Amino acid sequence: MQNQFPMTRMRRLRSHPKLRDMIRETILTPNDLVHPLFIHHGNDVKNPISAMPGHYQLSIDQLPNEIKALKTLSIPAVILFGLPQEKDPLGEDSYSHNGIIQSAIKKIKDLNPDLLIITDACFCEYTDHGHCGVLHNSSKGMDVDNDATLELLAQQAISHAQAGADIIAPSGMMDGMVSAIRQGLDGEGFHNTPILSYAAKYSSSLYGPFRHAVDSAPQMGDRKSYQMDAANSNEALREIALDVQEGADMLMVKPATYYLDILRRTKDAYPGIPLGAYHVSGEYAMIKAAAEKGWIDEEAVMLEALTSIKRAGADFIINYFCKEVSKKLLG
Repeated sequence: MQNQFPMTRMRRLRSHPKLRDMIRETILTPNDLVHPLFIHHGNDVKNPISAMPGHYQLSIDQLPNEIKALKTLSIPAVILFGLPQEKDPLGEDSYSHNGIIQSAIKKIKDLNPDLLIITDACFCEYTDHGHCGVLHNSSKGMDVDNDATLELLAQQAISHAQAGADIIAPSGMMDGMVSAIRQGLDGEGFHNTPILSYAAKYSSSLYGPFRHAVDSAPQMGDRKSYQMDAANSNEALREIALDVQEGADMLMVKPATYYLDILRRTKDAYPGIPLGAYHVSGEYAMIKAAAEKGWIDEEAVMLEALTSIKRAGADFIINYFCKEVSKKLLG
């Protein structure tokens, strides 16, 4: 006896490449990408980052070619990380008006005023101890003094805005960081400078290549007292809720592909707030290393990884594949 209902054939919609393109749900474009830049003190510096093939520590005089390339590839935004000439316990270069990042912002704006500049607001790259704030001796030993760090963080954000930064992105996971920065910016007249909060930043094992790139590994202990436990997801929603209450204009989850569930939960909880994800250095390095061994197709895996992040809810993605992806997407 013939089945009363015809068989549902999902494969009909996959039978032609043009049809697959037409009904594709998630579309990755260059507008989704944010390119990290590592700004090094000095002149004529272009140091390859061994664990991150294709990326360099660049001195400010090396930026013209880099910014021109990003414009050609239609990459709309960069995020800046600094390697100062000197480090100290307070990370003073991070909030100096003549600091490495402040100087780079001005140069980039001269080169391409339309390029969005996001600044990573933190201290680990600038302190001699490698932690994300001011250290003090607590009952449990040396720890980051949360409230003392907030005061300097506000100064750092103000100096970035004064130099011309478009977006301030605090990444240290200090309690109250969004509120402190918002008050600082508003007090100096930067009411329209948005804050992109690293609202759910996990204490991940995937940051190794980055820490090598900016020489920011902690000199003692670790960052588990302020970055999140990888086992927790409900806690991420609490962190995010607090940052939204404090005035965060955009949110971020870091890392990305290992935390797609957090991305999805965040987007479902706050559908109206722009959401970013950071596909971090370790995620990038693993794909590169496997591709070098011939074990995977680098281009295919690159596109699949970034598409999965967008599919999970990210509106934009900080990642180290920006140039390769843009070249592929632009044909």
